[in-house]
Amino acid sequence: MSYHLAIDIGASSGRHILGSLKDGKLQLEEIYRFDNGIHKIDDEYCWNLKALFKEIKNGIKKCKEVGKIPKTIGIDTWAVDFVLLDQNDEVLGNTVSYRDDRTEVVMEKAFEVIPKDMLYLHTGIQFQRFNTLYQLLAIKDKKPDILDNAKAFLMIPDYFNLLLTGQKVNEYTNATSTQLVNSFDRVWDENILKEYGINKEIFGEIKMPKTSLGNLRDELVEEFGFDMEVILPATHDTGSAFISSVCNDSDSIYVSSGTWSLIGVENRFPICVPQAMDYNFTNEGGIDYRFRFLKNIMGLWVIQEVKRNLYHKYSFSELVQEANKHKDFPSIIDVDHDRFLNPNNMIDEIKLYCMETGQRVPELVGEIAYCVFNSLAYSYKKAVGNLEEIFEKSFERINIFGGGCQNNLLNQLVANATGKEVLAGPIEATAIGNLAAQLISAGILEDLGQARNVIKESFEINIFKPNKGEI
Repeated sequence: MSYHLAIDIGASSGRHILGSLKDGKLQLEEIYRFDNGIHKIDDEYCWNLKALFKEIKNGIKKCKEVGKIPKTIGIDTWAVDFVLLDQNDEVLGNTVSYRDDRTEVVMEKAFEVIPKDMLYLHTGIQFQRFNTLYQLLAIKDKKPDILDNAKAFLMIPDYFNLLLTGQKVNEYTNATSTQLVNSFDRVWDENILKEYGINKEIFGEIKMPKTSLGNLRDELVEEFGFDMEVILPATHDTGSAFISSVCNDSDSIYVSSGTWSLIGVENRFPICVPQAMDYNFTNEGGIDYRFRFLKNIMGLWVIQEVKRNLYHKYSFSELVQEANKHKDFPSIIDVDHDRFLNPNNMIDEIKLYCMETGQRVPELVGEIAYCVFNSLAYSYKKAVGNLEEIFEKSFERINIFGGGCQNNLLNQLVANATGKEVLAGPIEATAIGNLAAQLISAGILEDLGQARNVIKESFEINIFKPNKGEI
């Protein structure tokens, strides 16, 4: 039996998950988990890449401890964030998080150079104030010396791959999230870079998921006591998660549910029409040059912050239990409003929003939690309506996958709000998609179709029907 290692790093935690095929089914084993988060450095919210790479290595060493040496490894992370490297491949400046406010007014100024509709026509990427393009423009404005001295641009997982292999490569699915890749030509858009005065030479060749980067650096082989092949999965975690969908048809909507909720469909071509732009849908690159036509919804970040504001007194399951006691709580918040992106206190922000909009203010823990979950369901409903309007058709079902699909209350609320059947699972969607790309690259699975069939047979899927009495 061969083992393959998926390293999935999210905004709040990371995991090392070993995968193997047994009797035609994918077996998973989590062997290491670690915390992640942003910290303030020089008035900027930043990631600690040195600590993260140390955790990557710790988890790899754990494989040897348990006697299960992986043949291949793949890393995925969140999107849009990046590093700029000097001539010695050292990181220039801080690795700033997308939740930092340095881009607060940059996007609007960017439209003065290239109009919004032209940017969308070329890239098909939704407009979020933290997109990589606006982060680069913020650096150009506030710290131009960093951009002037940059010799290479790498997304976060690309940088970790450099540390593992010595190879500087830009992976396709994550590169598309930058709003700098032409959605039709699938290469860096030189016209956009030229218009914004960003040096095109720092951007390398874009490689597809399933590409092998070769083996580990010699010093790492010596440190670990074994070697393995580094494979590019869809390094954008959502790109990996979408590989795991159990609904491989045109009548299904997908929701990758985690810190963010990404809701949409899978296409063979980008949709860059004005209506899609107006609804702020994105065309992110996927495996095999597929496109994920989807919309970002704030997701479980809101309840994660509520949990933190309560000093972690309640687990997530306990917050769901409390919410179940207050199903009659009526207030709805706009979870996609910028005010909920990184407030000083999420609970206070929720209460203030309800007060300002003339709604009942939640006071009890269960009221706050139910308000969040119900608001998410209504945000999904709005996005589903947008999709059906754009495609001029009615979709039959919604497949929710990722960690958030374990929330049965939210699953039922989504079914009730949208009037559609909800299929919940698989839970470890991102790691599963990461492993699928590795298994295809290694020749163990033939293609994406076979991979999805294996995934469907390997993991439990729960079904939720709309309860018309609760809509």
